[in-house]
Amino acid sequence: MTENVINTTMKFKTLSIADSEALIKASKPMILDCRDLKDYKAGHLEDALHVHEGLKESLVKRGDKQRSLLIYCYYGHASEHLAEFFSDFGFKHVYSLAGGYAGWKEWQQAG
Repeated sequence: MTENVINTTMKFKTLSIADSEALIKASKPMILDCRDLKDYKAGHLEDALHVHEGLKESLVKRGDKQRSLLIYCYYGHASEHLAEFFSDFGFKHVYSLAGGYAGWKEWQQAG
């Protein structure tokens, strides 16, 4: 993985789609989809969990803070807020997917 990190000042990292795919293959992160439930059900990254308040609370209270989290939304903006949230609660390896699900789908179709 080349660690094509887009941000450098935040507690989490924003990864390109290619680097996110490499992260998934290398370390099997917990993948969190923060889009609405209807869109999650219509399609999501393999093994992604839909983020809801109960899941957030459970992860904060009992989650493995050393496990990598890869978070995505529609286009890569809302996921940054959630990534910062988890970073603030002590998660050490938090990533936001640049381009979000839309970018991921476009990249998958092009590849």
